[in-house]
Amino acid sequence: MIKFSRIAILTAVVLSSTAILAQEKPLSQQVAATVMNIWPDTIPVGSQTKWSYDMGVVLKGFEGIWMNTGDVYYFNSIQKKMDFFVKDDGSIKNYELEEYNIDHVNNGKLVLLLYRVSGKEKYKKAADLLRSQLKTHPRTKEGGFWHKKIYTNQMWLDGLYMGGPFYAEYAMLFNEESAFDDIGNQFIWMEKHAQDPKTGLLYHAWDESKEQKWANKVTGTSPHFWARAMGWYSDALVDALDYFPDKHPKRQALIDILNRLVNALEKFQDRETGLWYDVMNYNGPGKEKNYFEASASCQFTYAIAKGVRKGYLPAAKLAIAKKAYAGIVNRFIKVENGQTNLHGTVKVSGLGGNPYRDGTFEYYMSEPVIVNDPKGVGAFLLASSEMEKLPTLSLAKGKTVTLDRYFNSEKRKDATGKDVFWHYTWNERSHPGFYTLGQIFEKHGAKLSSLNVAPTAANLKPASVYIIVDPDHRKDNPNPNFVSANDSKAITDWVKAGGTLLLMANDSANCELQNFNKLAAKFGISFTDKSINMVKNDIYGQGVVFPGTGNPIFKSPKKMFLKELSVLNIKSPATINTVKDGDIIIATATFGKGKVMAVGDPWLYNEYVDGRKLPVEYENYKAAEDLVKWLVGK
Repeated sequence: MIKFSRIAILTAVVLSSTAILAQEKPLSQQVAATVMNIWPDTIPVGSQTKWSYDMGVVLKGFEGIWMNTGDVYYFNSIQKKMDFFVKDDGSIKNYELEEYNIDHVNNGKLVLLLYRVSGKEKYKKAADLLRSQLKTHPRTKEGGFWHKKIYTNQMWLDGLYMGGPFYAEYAMLFNEESAFDDIGNQFIWMEKHAQDPKTGLLYHAWDESKEQKWANKVTGTSPHFWARAMGWYSDALVDALDYFPDKHPKRQALIDILNRLVNALEKFQDRETGLWYDVMNYNGPGKEKNYFEASASCQFTYAIAKGVRKGYLPAAKLAIAKKAYAGIVNRFIKVENGQTNLHGTVKVSGLGGNPYRDGTFEYYMSEPVIVNDPKGVGAFLLASSEMEKLPTLSLAKGKTVTLDRYFNSEKRKDATGKDVFWHYTWNERSHPGFYTLGQIFEKHGAKLSSLNVAPTAANLKPASVYIIVDPDHRKDNPNPNFVSANDSKAITDWVKAGGTLLLMANDSANCELQNFNKLAAKFGISFTDKSINMVKNDIYGQGVVFPGTGNPIFKSPKKMFLKELSVLNIKSPATINTVKDGDIIIATATFGKGKVMAVGDPWLYNEYVDGRKLPVEYENYKAAEDLVKWLVGK
C-alpha cells in the first residue's frame, strides 16, 4: 500500500490557482474512474438491485464533473444507472412507497436531472411518485421529514439531505410555491429541536415521543453529534438554496442557519489535519478510539466551499474548506494497484432497529470503516468539484452576467400549464437552454441574472456583461419587443462606460434582424440575410468552423461547430475574429471603455455545449470557456 506522493502536490496546485500538471487528471475524475471500475455502467452504484440513496450521492458527484468539463461520459453513466431502476411507465424497481423511508427520495434528484435534460415523461412520472411519498406520509400534515414509517416519531439530520433539495427542485419546476415554506420549516424545526446551544452542533436525531432508548427523556435528542449526520444537514442547506426563490422570506433564514452551522464546525475542525472526528466533540472514556472520518470531512468541505462561492458565507470561511481538502487528500486518498481509492469512511451509523443501536460512543466506534464506501466517494466527488473551481473563480469575482429576456421573450406552457420563459434561458437544461453556459460563467466566479424588461441606464448598471440572443420576430412571438432607438442608446452608453455586450443573432429566417441591426451598427457590425453552415440531418462536417491559430479569444479549441448562422458585414470599429470560407462569422469591437462581440447564431446553447449531441472532435465546451474568459476579463 503506497500513498501517492504527487496527490499532495496536486492539491497544492489546485488550491494555489496555478496550472494543474498536464499529465494528471483532476482528483474528481481519478476517483470517478474508481467508481466505474467497481460499478461499471451495467451495475448500479452499491448494488445490483437496491434503490439506495448512496447511489444518488455518487451520481450527483458525476453531475458536478459533467458540468465542470462538458464530458458527456458522466451524464451517460448517470442515465444508464438510473435507467436500471426507472421503467418506461415511471415505476421504480424495488422502490416501496409505503415504507415512507426518506432515504429513498434522494435519488429523485437524478430523476429530475434526467427529466429536465431529456423531457421524457417516464422521469416526470418517477419524480411524481417520489414527491407523493412526501405528500402521503401519515404525518405529512404535521410537517417534518419523518425518517421512515417504522420510525414514525423520529427525525434524523440525514433526512434533510435526502428530501430537502429534491423537494425544493420539484417545487421550483412544478410551481409548488407553498412548498418552500414547508422546506424552510424543516431546517428551522431541526435547528430548534436538535441543536445544542453550547456548542452549536446538532444531534444526530430527535425522537418526538422520547420513547427510544437512545433519546434524552427531556429533549428527545440522541446522545452524540455524529459528523456525517451534520454533513448531510450542511449539504442539504446549500443544495436546497439552489432552488429557493430569491425573495422568499425563509431563504435568508436558511442562509443564517448555514452561517451558524459553519461557525460551529470551525470550532471543532482539527487544527493540525483540517479534518473532523467521527463523533465530533467527544471527550469521555475511550476517546482515543475516535477517528477522523472521510465522508463528513468531504461533506463539510463541499458545503463551505459552495456556500462561499454562492455568497451565503463570508469569503474568509473558504480557508476552512481549503485546509480540510488538503487534509482529506493527504490522509484518505491513496493510489493502490493503479486505482485512486478513498479510505476512512464509516460504513453506516444509525439508531434503533434490530439489533438495537443505542447511540452511545461505543456504538459509533463499533461500526466498520471501509475503503471506497459510496457515501464517502460521492461526498469526495462533490467536494472536489467545488475545490477544482477555485483556480478560475477570481476571474469574474463581483461581476454579474445579465441575459436579456425582453427582446427574446418566447414563452411556452410548462408541465403544470403555466406560461414560462424558455429558449436560451439560464434555467433550461434541455437542448435549447443556456444552463451549461451559465455553469461555465459561475465556474469563473460570475453571478447570473435575467432582464425581463427594456434595458435602461439603471437596470444595466449592475451588469458587467449583457447578452442579447435571437431577438423575436412575429413568428416566435405575436407581440415582439423590437430594439428601439431608446434601447440602443441605453445599451451603447452602457458599453461606452465599460460594459461588455454579446450579440448572438440567428439565420435570418429565425431572427428579427432589421431592428437588431440598428443596435449592432453602432459598433460597426451588420447581420446579413446570407446564411451558411446549413447542416442537414446531423452531417456535422457541414457546420465545422476553425478558429485558426493565434485566435485572440478562442485559444483552446481546434475545431468548433456552428450551424445555420447569419454572415456578418463589418466596418470600423469592428474587427474580424473568425472566418468561414471567406465569410465573417464572429467579430469584435472596442467601444469607449467597453467591448462587443457579435456572432450570427445562439451557438452555445446546451445542445452544442454539454456533450450530449456533438461528436467529441467539436470542442464547443472549450470555446465556451474561452468566450467566458474574454467576456468577463479586462
